[in-house]
Parts: sequence; C-alpha cells; structure tokens
Amino acid sequence: MRRFSLFISVMLCFVICSETYADFLFFKSKKKEVKKEAVADKPAAKGPKPYRQVITNKAKTTSGLFMVHKVDNSYFFEIPDSVLNRDLLVVNRISKSAADIRKGFSGYAGDEIGENVIRFEKGPNDKLFMKSISYSEQSKDSSGMFFSVLKSNVQPIVGAFDIKAYKKDSVSKAQSSVIEITDFANGDNSIWFFDERVKRNFSLDRVIPDRSYIDTIRSFPTNVEVRTVKTYMQKPETPSGITPDPVTYELNTSIVILPKVLMKPRYADPRVGYFTANYTDFDKNPQGVEQISMISRWRLEPKDEDIEKYKKGELVEPKKPIVFYIDPTTPKKWIPFLIQGVNDWQKAFEKAGFKNAIYALEAPKDSSWSIDDARHSAIVYKPSSISNASGPHVHDPRTGEILETHINWYHNVMEILHDWYFVQTAAIDTAARKMHFSDELMGQLIRFVSSHEVGHTLGLRHNFGSSSTVPVEKLRDKAWVEANGHTPSIMDYARFNYVAQPEDHVGPAGIFPRIGIYDDWSIEWGYKWLPEFKTPQDEIPYLNKRVIEKLNSDKRFTFGTEMDPNDPRNQSEDLGDNSMKASTYGIKNLQRILPNLLDWTKEPNKDYSNTTKMYTQIISQFGRYMLHVTKNVAGIYSTPKRVEQPGALYEFVPAATQKEALAFLSVQLFNTPAWLVNKDIIEKLDVNPVTSIGSIQRTVVQRLISKNTFDKMLQNESFNGSTAFTPLQLLDYLKKSIWSELGTGKNVDIYRRNLQKFYIDALLDLANNAGGVRAALQPAGTSRSASDASGIARIHLLTLKSEIAKASVVSSGVTKAHFVDLLALINDTLDPKK
Repeated sequence: MRRFSLFISVMLCFVICSETYADFLFFKSKKKEVKKEAVADKPAAKGPKPYRQVITNKAKTTSGLFMVHKVDNSYFFEIPDSVLNRDLLVVNRISKSAADIRKGFSGYAGDEIGENVIRFEKGPNDKLFMKSISYSEQSKDSSGMFFSVLKSNVQPIVGAFDIKAYKKDSVSKAQSSVIEITDFANGDNSIWFFDERVKRNFSLDRVIPDRSYIDTIRSFPTNVEVRTVKTYMQKPETPSGITPDPVTYELNTSIVILPKVLMKPRYADPRVGYFTANYTDFDKNPQGVEQISMISRWRLEPKDEDIEKYKKGELVEPKKPIVFYIDPTTPKKWIPFLIQGVNDWQKAFEKAGFKNAIYALEAPKDSSWSIDDARHSAIVYKPSSISNASGPHVHDPRTGEILETHINWYHNVMEILHDWYFVQTAAIDTAARKMHFSDELMGQLIRFVSSHEVGHTLGLRHNFGSSSTVPVEKLRDKAWVEANGHTPSIMDYARFNYVAQPEDHVGPAGIFPRIGIYDDWSIEWGYKWLPEFKTPQDEIPYLNKRVIEKLNSDKRFTFGTEMDPNDPRNQSEDLGDNSMKASTYGIKNLQRILPNLLDWTKEPNKDYSNTTKMYTQIISQFGRYMLHVTKNVAGIYSTPKRVEQPGALYEFVPAATQKEALAFLSVQLFNTPAWLVNKDIIEKLDVNPVTSIGSIQRTVVQRLISKNTFDKMLQNESFNGSTAFTPLQLLDYLKKSIWSELGTGKNVDIYRRNLQKFYIDALLDLANNAGGVRAALQPAGTSRSASDASGIARIHLLTLKSEIAKASVVSSGVTKAHFVDLLALINDTLDPKK
C-alpha cells in the first residue's frame, strides 16, 4: 500500500509538473504571438508619405486643371500650389433623373441642383481645407470697409483633407499636394451635390452608401468633372412614417477655375431682359448698402489689332468667339437645323460691332475631344422621352461672365413641337395636317427652338411682353407679318401665329418665330464693347440714354418680365395687344380644325390614340385663351422706368378692358362651348368633355372670385374712385352671365350646373378663408384678415341664397336637386351649426 501511495505521489507530481511546464510553454508561445501581433497592428506613421507610396504604378491618371489619380478604388487630387487660393466654381447638375419618384417632382436631366464657389487652402498639420466662398457681399474700399466685410464674413470650411503626399516638379520646383477625395465624393454634401433647398423640394433624405458610387472623375485644362451615382431615401409621405422606395440619380459635378483677370461687369437694367449675378455693395452708397445686379454675358472684345477699327464702327471679329459644338450622337438629319439656329444670331451681334461672333460646328472626330471639357460649349443630344429643351449656362459670380454652356436637347422635344404646330396652324398650313411632319418642316421647328435656347445661353431671359407690342390686326396682314414676324423676340413664348386666318394667306415667314428687333437690340445693349468707360458705373448714363431712345422710337423694343402675375401684357403663349381679339381668332381656327380631326390624325392600322391626343391639345389651347383673357380682370400694368422717363410705372387695367374680358368669357366659356362636344369624335375617344370643359371653367372662376382679385380691385377703387371696376360690379356681371336660368324655370344642363357649383365653391372658400366665419370663430388674439373680400363674398351669397331658394320652388328633376344642394352648402357657411 505504501509503495502504491508513493507511486501515486510520484505520478501526481509528474502530472502537475508536466502541466506546469506545458503552461509555461503555452504562455511563452502566447507571449511571442502577442508580441508579433503588436508589431503587425502598429499604426502607420502620421503625415505625408513618399509620393510613389501613395500614387503607385497602378494609378490611372488624367491631367488637366489638376491631376486626378485612380488607385484601385480610391481617387486622389494632385493640386498644384498655383491652384491653391484660386476661385473654383462648382456646378452640380442631374445627368440622369430618378426613373420613379413617388413624392413630388424629381427633376430633369440637365437641371442645375446646386452652385458654389470654393477654394483649396493650406492648413496646419499637413491639411488642405476646402472653403466655401460667397460673393453675396463685396467691398473694394481698402481703407477700411473691405476689412470690416472680411471680418464679418468668415468663409466656412466645408472639407478638410489630410495631405497624403507632396510632389515637387524637378524643373519648375513647383509643389503639388495629394489628397484623397474618395470619401467626400462618395458621401453627401451640398457643395458637390444637391443644394439643401432642392433636396427638400424633391423630398430626398439620406444617401444609401452601398447603393451609391463614383462613376468617373476626369480632369481637363480648365475643369474637373465628377460623375457619381447616388441613391437616396425619400422622406415619409404620410404621418404614419411609411417610407417610399429609394430613388437613384446620376449626378455631375463640374469644378471650373474662374478667370484671374476679371471682365468688366455691366450693370443690369430692368428694361432689358438679362439673367443676373447679384451682390450687396458696401461701397456704392456712402450712407448704406446697395444691391447690385450684373448681367450674364460672354466676354467679347476686339482683337488688339482691330481696336481702332472697332471704335470707328467697322465690324471686327472678337478675340474669342462663342462656339457651339453639336453632340456627335445627334441624328445627322437634325444637325444642319441646330447649327442654323445658332448661326441665326450672327446678325444680332453685328449690331454690337462683331462679325462671326457666334457659330456652331460639328464635334471634331478626335478621340481626345470631350463634350465634358469646359472649354467646349455644346448642344447635347439626350435620347429621352422628355418633351423639352433647356439652355443653362455657367457664369462667374464675381462679374457675370459666361464661361460655358451645355444646351440640353431632348429627343422627344419633337413631339411637343408637332403638337404645338398642329393645334395652332393646321387651319392655315396644310403641312401641319398630319401626325408626322416632313423632315424639312420638323427641321425648321427645331431651328426655332435652337435659337430660343441659344438666346438663354447668351444671357437673355424670356420676354413675355414682346408679343403684346404688336396690334392683333397686323398679325393678319400678310405683307407686314412676313416682313416683321408675329413677335419682336424669339425669347417670347409666342409659338406660332394662331391669329392669322385661312383667307389671309400668311406664309411660313409670318407663322414661325424668329430672332427679331428686340433680340438685336438686347444683344447690342449687352455686348457693345465700351472701352471709353472705365467702370460699369460710368456706363450707366450712356446705356440709360440708349434705352430711352429705343423705347421712344418703337414700342417693340419693350421687355416684359416672365415673373409678373398681374400684367396681362406679360403672358406665356399669347399673341397681340388684345387678348380678347387674338383669342377670338384663335378659337375660330380651332373650330376649323376640330371637324377634321379624325381625318387629319388617322394612320393606317392604328387606333384612335392620335385623335385623343390632339383633341386634348385643342382643349388645352382653348384653355390657354381663356386664361389669357382672365388676366385682364383686376390686371395691373407694370412699366419699369428711370426718372428721366415720364409717366406712371403702375396702372390699373381700364374698366372698359376688364368688361371686354368678361364679355368674352361669358360668350366663349360660361355659355357652354358646345362646339367642343363633337359627337362623331367623342364617341370614338376615351375622354369626358364634361370634365375637360369643367376644369377650365373652374380655374377661371377661382381666379375671378378670389381674395387676390378682390383686393386689387379694392386698391384700384381707393385710387381711382368711380372710374374703377369694383368687386361688386364683377359679381353682378358674373351673376347675370352664370345664373341666367334663375327665375326662368328652365332646366340647367350639366355643364352649367357644374359651372354654378364652381361659382358657389369659390365664394364659400373666400368667405371661409379670408376672415369669414371660420376666422370669426377663432380664439381671441388670433389675427384676422384686414381684407373686405370675405364680407363681399358673404353679402353676395345672401343674395344668391334668396334667388336660388325661389328658383328651387319652380324647378324639377335634377335642376331642383341641384338648387337644393347649393342652398344646403350656403346655409352651412352662413349659419354654421353650433
């Protein structure tokens, strides 16, 4: 037993010793492993590395404004010191729009979604900062105000980048800083992508990282182009928090270096329509500040050797002409017409003293040529279903100098061109009476749109007032209209001459828009080189005098803004100096087209979708005429003037003109336009004329019976007394027209019943929302409208209530039910149940 115990003791000792030795070996081994891991995880040394360790031989590089390197999936900017502290304009656009967005408007390809000026500046600790630069406030008074403005406006740092490496040129000794831009481009920020306001409008939320990526980044001599794909979450549509599907965009960010030598700006004038760059000037007004607007325009200057010729009035070529290239993907048959649309502007620039100042070329057949190069302006063909075209431009915010432009030409713009031309001219042009136009006709339509969009890229705004300077009867005068055109400006939305009647025999020259005398004048005013004046302020007396001379010589030099909601002279899609006369002629032509619609839209082996589309276009055109006329009621003429010009700036539309407008509406709209209800056509189409006509009637009634309309009329009455056309007179006129069945015992047809419902609805809305019953029941201290519109609506409702009640007694059938229903609606407003 003792021997066995000894054996056990020895064995236990062996086991324990063995385990202890094993543990020793284990810990020894583990210690070594830990030591190895510690060496492997040691963080890399901070600060820049040797250039070749960052930009390896794997790098794919493009050279230009600064070098752009792609190493594996990482992107690097190699920014030379010469670019540091230079102003760089960043313009963000949609390249491809979201295919399906469930909430709101998603934007078109080509739409600008953000614009910023940035600078790259060296910071401490081997950092490169990206700063956002604002030119909204400026001062050049170096004696003091300049520094005050600087101190009050610290430019924010919107990006901070570690300098990964430096590179020094062995010849010039110039240094460049290498930064990685991958995370900045892959992320979401308002500098390179959507401006926050645009983002809110599109209801976009955060970016989804794993569904977003950098497509390409390329460098060119004066710009860098960043193309990314971004997938965004949309904000919830409902309070329940249900989130719509994500949406994906292709976005393009252009980084363009701004000129070192600034162009002399030209100050804007509201009498000549240009886009502007704006800022607050702290120097111009010694006792305050002044808002400055500079027109957007290209820098056109004579060559040094031609300066004296230019001063003598000889035509000379500019140092740098405006050249447009046609996207090589454009269908060949349309290229000549797009080129002609650009070249048509040459005559206008001759007014400014330059020949061959603008022209278009086909894109070079050269693999090194790129449409994305900012040195090249282009008309970009987009194979898209969008029926549109647009003419944006990139300008220097410091001076307004236009640097480049890419006109967006969407393939399907031809569809809307066809529909416009068909519905406005088929009565007078046999070539328009088909669903597919000849290449020559479509080419001429493309040419006019090309000229219009080029005008925008030259800095010109829409001139909606241009067509109103032409007497309506002149549009029927074959000799006059073919010589002068139906509008003095291609920048108007005055598509085609819908006033001309078949018996006038007006040819294409009197039907198509063209560059007119206003366009010639606006180019002369904006582009005339004036070296005799050192500053834009010095130019003002001369330019002001020229504007006054032009306006005194011919009112067709007038500019009418596209942003005036009150002036009936400034309207889209209208013609002539009298909407009532022009629209009457337009309706006559629609009445000629409608009976022929089945024949003119017929195509073998097809259904009636063509007819449906063009019938809808006729309804839409009729609706435009109604709205053109409606704007005269409570209208206010606005005529910008300088103190050297006599006359009023603001005038109310005369009462006689407002009554003329109401008489037109009574005949053409309030009395049911039965000619639109063509049974032979309607029975073949999936359309409801009751709904279509009712939609127009509702829109017109809502505009007539509104707080805005009544308030303007009351203002007119306060100024002009008994000569003014008042809200009570308006309602009295409308009542006689829309409620003529009251007291007659006649049945009211469905169109008139709907019209009367719209009328009551408009009055109820006015009574409820403009300080009416609902406002009166609000808690004490809640503000009420000071407008009399609510009271006027309520008084009129009381009168109508009495007459409708009497009419309901002598009516029967649907008409009786209609009147009883209206009485209930009125009672709910005038005597709300407690």
